[in-house]
Amino acid sequence: MDDNVQELLIEEIKKYIADNLRLSELTDEQLEEEIENIISLKTQGKYISIEQKVNIKELVFSSIRGLGLLDSIIRDETITEVMINGHEHIFVEKNGRLQRLDAAFESERRLEDIIQRIVGLSGREVNQSNPIVDTRLQDGSRVNVVLPPIALCGPTMTIRRFSKTPMTIEKLISYGSITQEIADNLELFVRAKYNIFISGGTGSGKTTFLNALSNYIPKDERIITIEDSAELQIKGIDNLVSLETRNANSAGTGQITIRDLIKSSLRMRPERIVVGEVRGGEALDMLQAMNTGHDGSLSTGHANSTEDMLSRLETMVLQGSAGLPLEAIRQQIASALDIIIHLSRLRDHSRKTMEITEVVGYENGKIILNPLYVFEEDENSTLHKVSGSLKRTKNKMIHTQKLRLSGIYKEI
Repeated sequence: MDDNVQELLIEEIKKYIADNLRLSELTDEQLEEEIENIISLKTQGKYISIEQKVNIKELVFSSIRGLGLLDSIIRDETITEVMINGHEHIFVEKNGRLQRLDAAFESERRLEDIIQRIVGLSGREVNQSNPIVDTRLQDGSRVNVVLPPIALCGPTMTIRRFSKTPMTIEKLISYGSITQEIADNLELFVRAKYNIFISGGTGSGKTTFLNALSNYIPKDERIITIEDSAELQIKGIDNLVSLETRNANSAGTGQITIRDLIKSSLRMRPERIVVGEVRGGEALDMLQAMNTGHDGSLSTGHANSTEDMLSRLETMVLQGSAGLPLEAIRQQIASALDIIIHLSRLRDHSRKTMEITEVVGYENGKIILNPLYVFEEDENSTLHKVSGSLKRTKNKMIHTQKLRLSGIYKEI
């Protein structure tokens, strides 16, 4: 059976179901059984393989109860990002490369229906009065939706795929992002409750790295995670509370922000607070939490370098409290952060750890940094392929008090 015949058969089955079945009265299992019976009925006397029958059943079921075309796209494990610019323009990132799919949704209305289904499953709303929303799929994949009239090309949806297997430090080592020696030191930093901030550009792997680092948190601690849309995969910790923001409803009420959640988390007796990403005024609340006995906290932020991350944190704190003097903000940052790990996506689309830096303190109006590891390219690098590794600088680590208090006397 060729593709055209299969498409006609699928449309015929969907029409038959719409005309003859009461979908609201059928469970998913009953609907699947009915679809199988209809396929058998419609293909009597024709040769059709078992694989084709299964594929047709999945496509029909998906178009009725699932996410239609999107189901078949996200079933492909090699796709890491999906970009839908209106119902006819679909792009995916596959193996680090962007490509356009030779596929389209049946109509703009069908795409809007799928978007409403995704948003509704996580208890959120998206409509003309609230046309932008961040949410997630049931597997945890991050979803951003923008509707017309804001999106001029039609309903727009971007999906950052969620790995089914949690990222581990061992995987980062196998990818060449860090070495075993660096991994061992990072484990000591996490166990000794250093406040660690991960910076990097879009798609550089910040959340992935945060997931890997979180596996070093001792299993008997109480952890509070705070995110716009929950995607952290912290495993093995029983005393774990995951909090997620909420957009305002159509009446403009009910919004819960990262700032609200950080303030609330401080009353929940956390031993560590993990903030998925800091974007605005909540930076002040996070820094204050780090400075008031919640050592060992982890977070991420968008920046192009370690120095840029510090500047962005200053700007974010000012968004939360415009009256604060810059000197006080810099002192707050310098005393709150212990380690900054900077990641980057390089010219060959590979993701690398570029720098691991100690925040030493504040002096003469500047935050003092002490780079411990810096990425250096080697002679095998070309315009199209980056080759190199993180190298230990000659700088000694200055603030080792937390290591000593944790009973760790290793030189780093």
